[in-house]
Amino acid sequence: MSLFHPLPIYTVSSRDKVLDLSKPQIMGILNVTPDSFSDGGQFNAVEKAVAHCQQMLEAGASIIDIGGESTRPNAEAVATSEEIQRVVPVVKAIRQQCGTALWLSIDTSNPMVMQAAFEAGADIWNDVRALKRKGAAAMAGALDIPVMLMHMRGEPTTMNNLAQYDDVVSEVSAELATRVTEVMSLGVKHDKIIIDPGFGFAKNYEHHCALLTQLSRLQALGLPVMFGISRKRFLAEVLTKSGVITVAETQALERDPAGTAAALFALQQGACIIRTHNVAMMQQAVALWSQLSAYNQYQS
Repeated sequence: MSLFHPLPIYTVSSRDKVLDLSKPQIMGILNVTPDSFSDGGQFNAVEKAVAHCQQMLEAGASIIDIGGESTRPNAEAVATSEEIQRVVPVVKAIRQQCGTALWLSIDTSNPMVMQAAFEAGADIWNDVRALKRKGAAAMAGALDIPVMLMHMRGEPTTMNNLAQYDDVVSEVSAELATRVTEVMSLGVKHDKIIIDPGFGFAKNYEHHCALLTQLSRLQALGLPVMFGISRKRFLAEVLTKSGVITVAETQALERDPAGTAAALFALQQGACIIRTHNVAMMQQAVALWSQLSAYNQYQS
């Protein structure tokens, strides 16, 4: 199989904008939380959040994913009012200072948070719980915005106990397909849906290996795929198993090279949105993949 097959032809729309998913799109992570696993507390002041957003846009991000509640294992729940207070001022400030062309995604499971963020200028709903909270799917349908449905079993407090599969790729695919059907029955349009296999959520090392080597099987669902593995525990396990002492024990931000390599494997299997903390590093990798892909098509 060629490493440089063109990406599937998909687009999603929000407001008066269209996002072309037939070419790789980089989603920069902007956590406005005090407790996220790799960058908690760094960008929870509005001025710092806007500055980091601008840096990511200059580095090549086309989507900024704003999160006001950590979804790391055993993270504490955040009150709706608190999450809105974290997210909405940042959305407003980014829109005022960075314009309307960029795409703003909100990483939340709370429909009230998403409504407030949408009214402030957000474009995309990124939900690790796949719109399972009460009223979430109906809200997504009413807002008529793109939604990212992630595969997870249970909650962040229970998911590690539910990482049990006979065939993880088949089961993740089937469970995503079921959820797609369910949210469509509640008013979400098919052409607004993006799927996320949920790396780091209710999966162990072996499950991640299977998913990352067989990610192309998700193309059978006929939906665009978002890939997010940035700085996650699987990468730490990979580096530990390498046997190289200098990389065997890493902090989260030291895993970016491994995460960038994983993203290239995802791109070659059809993933079109890459979610990352390190936009500049990812942009270099995407530039190389994109140009080799174009060259490969020209030679064919």
